[in-house]
Amino acid sequence: MLKIALTKGRIEQKAVELLGLCGYDTAELNDKGRKLLFTCPHPTLDELQIVLAKANDVITYVEHGTCDIGIVGRDTIMEMGGDFYELLDLGFGKCRFALAGPKGRDFHEGHRHKVIATKYPNVTKRYFAGLDMDCEIVKIDGSVELAPILGLSDAIVDIVETGSTLRENGLEVYTDIAPISARCIVNSASMKLKNDAVRDFIEALSKQIPN
Repeated sequence: MLKIALTKGRIEQKAVELLGLCGYDTAELNDKGRKLLFTCPHPTLDELQIVLAKANDVITYVEHGTCDIGIVGRDTIMEMGGDFYELLDLGFGKCRFALAGPKGRDFHEGHRHKVIATKYPNVTKRYFAGLDMDCEIVKIDGSVELAPILGLSDAIVDIVETGSTLRENGLEVYTDIAPISARCIVNSASMKLKNDAVRDFIEALSKQIPN
């Protein structure tokens, strides 16, 4: 049996569809109620035990070997890092990290110290370090769009899908930072000890991902 940590929400829904296309019986997941643990049998491949978890916890479970495999957004991988293999881009949950701020403003104008609000301080720190640009990072847990509107920050680093929320709040994208999509990650020990089962699972997923 392979244990798989699956991120709750939109990634969960698309991942369950993908597992169904691979031939797994996802009946328990389609009628889950408040359960968090599920079994997905397959006619020829190893049975899956599915664990539903928050994105950060998916990384933790895989890194510590509680689960063999995780399905999680690249945003979480970039922010948290960790000791595991990232084997497959699943092709859904597409969006991007972007630097954004008040519409019509030249973010790079002048040389003064910049303040950036974000839910992703590690991603933000690496991005501005790569630009060799001095900035102060303010961690925000709620609606990060409020920070430049209220004058707390010059700009934000956040996940952008359509940009509609930014536009509705008078903000715009200054620069795209990195593309994001759902990824399949594998525990380092499981990659060795359960190699055949992991490879079979990855191959089954790969066949169902559009090129």
